[in-house]
Formats: sequence, C-alpha cells, structure tokens
Amino acid sequence: MRVKVWAMAALVVTGCGMRPAENRAVMDSKVGQAQQGGLTLAVADGLAAVRELAPGTLVLWGNAPAFSARVEVGADAPSDWMVTVRNAMPDAVLVVQEEGGAALTPEPLPQALPTVKVWRVALRAGATVRLSVAPPDAESREPFRFLAMADVQEALPSVGDIYERMRRDDSARFILFAGDLTESGTRAELLEFQERLEAGSRIPLYATLGNHETFSRDAAEYHALVGRGSQSFVFKGVRFTVLDSSNGTLDPWVEEQLDGWLESGRQGTHVVSMHVPPQDPVGMRGGGFANRGEAAGLVGKMARAGVDLTLYGHIHSFYSFTNAGIPAFIAGGGGALPETFDGVGRHYLAVDVGAEDGLHQAALVRVD
Repeated sequence: MRVKVWAMAALVVTGCGMRPAENRAVMDSKVGQAQQGGLTLAVADGLAAVRELAPGTLVLWGNAPAFSARVEVGADAPSDWMVTVRNAMPDAVLVVQEEGGAALTPEPLPQALPTVKVWRVALRAGATVRLSVAPPDAESREPFRFLAMADVQEALPSVGDIYERMRRDDSARFILFAGDLTESGTRAELLEFQERLEAGSRIPLYATLGNHETFSRDAAEYHALVGRGSQSFVFKGVRFTVLDSSNGTLDPWVEEQLDGWLESGRQGTHVVSMHVPPQDPVGMRGGGFANRGEAAGLVGKMARAGVDLTLYGHIHSFYSFTNAGIPAFIAGGGGALPETFDGVGRHYLAVDVGAEDGLHQAALVRVD
C-alpha cells in the first residue's frame, strides 16, 4: 500500500452503543484526504476518493461531475506529476492554480477509455495549489439529462447490457446510482463493478452505498474505492444530494449535514437520492425506514425545503409516487432479483432537469 488515506478500516469501530451508521459517517469525513509522496491532499467536500498517492503519481476516483482539491507540495516532492481521474466526465479539464501565483498548464494525455482522464503537470516544491476538475459547461444553467438506477448486486457479471442500452442516449451526462452496487461489498466485487463500468459506459456513475455494501466491514471498502455515502454537489445549477440510508435511518451527523444542503438548495432545483426510501410505497414489504416518525420527519423536511425530486433503490422494481408532494421514484432495476410478478424487468430512469424550472420528466427505460 503506497498511499496513506484516512478512510480505512482502522476507523471501523465495533463497540457497543454506537449508532447504526455512525462508523460510516466518520469514514465519510475522511474521504479525499491523504498524505504521501511529498503531497498533502484534501479534496473539497470529499467528492473524490484517493486511489493512489506516491511520488509523482496521483490517482483519484471522482464521485461528482466537478470537484477541487487543495494540495500542499512538500520540499522533497518531485516536480513532475501524473494526475489521473477515473470516473471522470469525458470532457473534463484540469485547472491548476498556485495560491498567490499563476495558473499552471497541465498536459492532457490520450486515453482509450472515455471516463479516464490523465494529465502531466509540474508542481513547484513548497507551493500550495488548487486542482479543479470539471467539464467546460459545469457552471452553465441549461437543462440536461442524467440517468438513475440502483441494485445491481448479483447481476454484476451481466450489467454490461444496461450500459449498452444507456450508450444509445447521447444526451445523458452521468448516472446517479442509489446503492447496492454489489452483492457483498467486497473489494473484489467493487473493483469488478468499476472495471465493468469503465469498459461499458461512456459516462461516469456517481453513487451512494446500499445495505449490501455494508456487509463488508461496514462499507470500509466502499469508502476506500468509491467515496462518501453522503455528499452533495452542484452541476449546471442543479444540486444533487445523496444520503446513506442503508440501515433504514439517517445518522444524526448526516442529518445535520442534510440541513445545510437543503438550505443551500432551497432557491434552486434540488435532487435527493438514497438507497432505502423513507416510506415504502407498497406498504407491505417493509422496504422503508424502521421508524415511521423519522421517515415522516425526513419527508416533511425535504418538502418544506422545496426538494424537486427524490430517487430511491432497495426495492427491486419500479414505482412512481410522491413524498408530501415531491415526485418520487424507485428504480431498483439494475439486475438484482426482481419482485415476483411485477413484470417490470431490468430498467433505469432517464431524467431531464433544469436549474431554472426543476424536473422536466423522468421516463422509464426498459432494458429487457
């Protein structure tokens, strides 16, 4: 292991009395922080995981369309660096700016995969720099399309057919994934998920974890390889918030962050996604939060904050309903064992949104 990342298994505590999701909330706070190879790195808001950091080499796994990182370059650091961002927007560019100095000029290097971006950049010893990765239109406010899905689990070996269907839609910018990427959340499974994603999809996938990711050391592997379970980012004027609800609850620390994200998104379009929905729209399969009071409180909070769309997984089918007037969809058709007799099959959503006018449409796309 060549990278010191403060989001590893040492933070997983199993003592009595802890809240169900407290470990994961702590690990969230450490995602994107690392120190090795002469660099001290902090990704703003944890929107990318540090996959490798060694002298001259930095590899990040992006979990948002645009993100930045503050980098302190040590006196003994090499000057020539290769910066790789996996799960990047295909048109992403890297901007490097020294604090109090001039902008640097990274050299983009050609890559075979559309979501893998590599640059060569010279970093001056002793400098503090900001790395920013984003597509050119990240700050514009034109409407755009993203795709939403969840629950691949045991269908991981055959997930390529979904990506093949998604590739037909040239307008889609990214996939928003509401948890249960794998069956058991092991390192091998998550690496396979990412390899199949990179090989099969022309666009990146931004995720939150599901209950199946917690089966492996309470999602420590997910945090190391993918990133945070709860986070918020803005793309083209639309705020996206994903929450770790994999225990059928929100940790109080996550709910405190959510209050801030809801306030930030109050005046614009806001999409909220999580794995376990607060309320099960079917009513009989126990697919919602364990505590009805917490569920009602969360739904009411989102409604009062003007959330425009809520997206969920966990239930392996498709449902369209409302949360206190907020459009809500369960799109659990990533391939996991489907609900019997529902006839929906594998599917995802194509969602059109705009910064100025909210949700345009969310259309069901059947894969088989």
